[in-house]
Amino acid sequence: MNKAELIDAMAAGANLSKADAKKALDAFVDASTAALKKGDRISLVGFGSFSVSSRKARNGRNPKTGAVIKIAAKKSVRFKAGAELSGKVN
Repeated sequence: MNKAELIDAMAAGANLSKADAKKALDAFVDASTAALKKGDRISLVGFGSFSVSSRKARNGRNPKTGAVIKIAAKKSVRFKAGAELSGKVN
């Protein structure tokens, strides 16, 4: 499912126009991004939680040449599915 398909599904499920569903999705993405940038955790009960974790700098290998390369430290976003979502998928 891509963004356009998600907007269509949200509009149909919540009886909204596609423009309103797009605004709602964009507002969710913006608010989530701001919260994660601050280091906050986002928990949606029954769906899952988003959090930021730090990855340490490490050495890796170029798969083509085998040369050792340095991979910089960075922050990554993690998602952990909630029990209700996992149960519906399985």
